Amino acid sequence: MWSVRNALRVVLAAGVLVLCPGTQAAPAAEVSGVTLPETVTVGSKGARLLLNGAGVRKKLFVKVYVGALYLDEKVSRAEEVLDNTGPKRVTMHFLYREVSSEKLVRAWEEGFAANREKAEMEALRDRLEKFNGLFPAVRRGDVIRLDILPERGTVVSLNGAERGVVEGADFSRALLEVWLGGKPADKGLKKALLGL
Repeated sequence: MWSVRNALRVVLAAGVLVLCPGTQAAPAAEVSGVTLPETVTVGSKGARLLLNGAGVRKKLFVKVYVGALYLDEKVSRAEEVLDNTGPKRVTMHFLYREVSSEKLVRAWEEGFAANREKAEMEALRDRLEKFNGLFPAVRRGDVIRLDILPERGTVVSLNGAERGVVEGADFSRALLEVWLGGKPADKGLKKALLGL
């Protein structure tokens, strides 16, 4: 028989479900049809990162991918991101039907070279070549994930499968400068990643 006590139990149970963060779906942002979680967990230590900003990388009038930047705290200045020694994540959710590995490599090379002096590029050359070798052709719906972890380096994953790691804080910073440096690949995306 239904009683006041049973009714109170139902109300209390519902309250626990609402208040307990482990049972709630994290809110998400949507950019160009891509749903992005507001928080992610990275690394073996389970660092929790916040979505700092997200936007679309365009080449001429073509939407290539949705880029998202996750940090341990939200910031709006590029230097704050570059100087932050904590974990970070950049995701690239591809919208274009196919981007060849050659085009990806060319884009990385141009992005690094635009923001680095020749001598700095020489110091990064071997690691950049290793990094370039981690990318096959990608297609619409594929997701590249770049986790910058102080204890490991830059961890490259494609569709959730780890493909390799590139060591060095100098490499990680140079990689972030592709989006956030003085000569970013896409100024509009830079602003979006910074939440501006």
